[in-house]
Amino acid sequence: MNTTSMANHSGLSRIKLFMALSRTPHGLLDMATPGLAAVLWLGAMPPLMVTFLGLLTAFAGYTAVYALNDVVDYKVDREKIRELGIPWSENDLDAVYARHPLAQGLLSLKEGILWTVAWGAVALMGAYTLNPTCALVFVGGCVAEAVYCLMLRVSYFRTLVSGGVKTAGAIAAVFAVVPNPSLLFLLCLFLWLFFWEIGGQNVPNDWSDVNEDRDLDAETIPVRFGAEGTARIILCSLALAILLSLLLFWVTPAELSPLYLAGALACGVFLLLIPAYKLYKGRTSKYAAALFNRASYYPLTMLMVVCLSSFF
Repeated sequence: MNTTSMANHSGLSRIKLFMALSRTPHGLLDMATPGLAAVLWLGAMPPLMVTFLGLLTAFAGYTAVYALNDVVDYKVDREKIRELGIPWSENDLDAVYARHPLAQGLLSLKEGILWTVAWGAVALMGAYTLNPTCALVFVGGCVAEAVYCLMLRVSYFRTLVSGGVKTAGAIAAVFAVVPNPSLLFLLCLFLWLFFWEIGGQNVPNDWSDVNEDRDLDAETIPVRFGAEGTARIILCSLALAILLSLLLFWVTPAELSPLYLAGALACGVFLLLIPAYKLYKGRTSKYAAALFNRASYYPLTMLMVVCLSSFF
């Protein structure tokens, strides 16, 4: 552990390091996903108390799960930094404050574990209060996140696990507002966010790290399938995500105006397909990072579309 580096950070800068550990800027955007799922079911905002508790639980949950990723990957990230240096992270939404502060020695592993456990406890209590099923979903998401990290050198199918993890917040949000939701709605919601995560988040993020992952003998989609195959997987995944977003218009019990269809299509094209096509043509880490960043705003933008189509 680099105690000198840790000593040089105090006060506000220390808070930023913990925010970097939990990728808070990205986590705040992800908080729109549970809200999107709840409003998509209800066609309106949840009751005030449910909204407040849901926001707290979502913030705690994303804070804990993102930190868990770095805690579980601590040894691998240290190995990567030791052998390859600190990865290039310009314009990377996940590295606004610092990238892998645990592995860099900016925070101790003990601090990272305590931070993760504390926020995890808050999320678990909040989820259980909303609905015990929400707590089960949160625990399952945490376990899946750990499995995802441990599969780095095992199989590129870890991407599928990541897709499942990213849907957990949305699925839990539905159970927070209704005890027995439609299975068809849950399936469509799951698959929609599953393919968005794979095509717009996980695989483009792995593309940005492809050189480091190849040197570490990691098993990722870009390492296994190369630029051509990976670009096709991204495009197909995002095309499916857009189609599923349109299908939800007829599956959701909420009464949405046709504005939803126009808005969902526009969001999908602008935030997903256009940057994905640029990546397909350019095939560089720069375009992969651009897709990742733009796709990160997709849930928030879709939440705005659902709200507008619910009220007008």
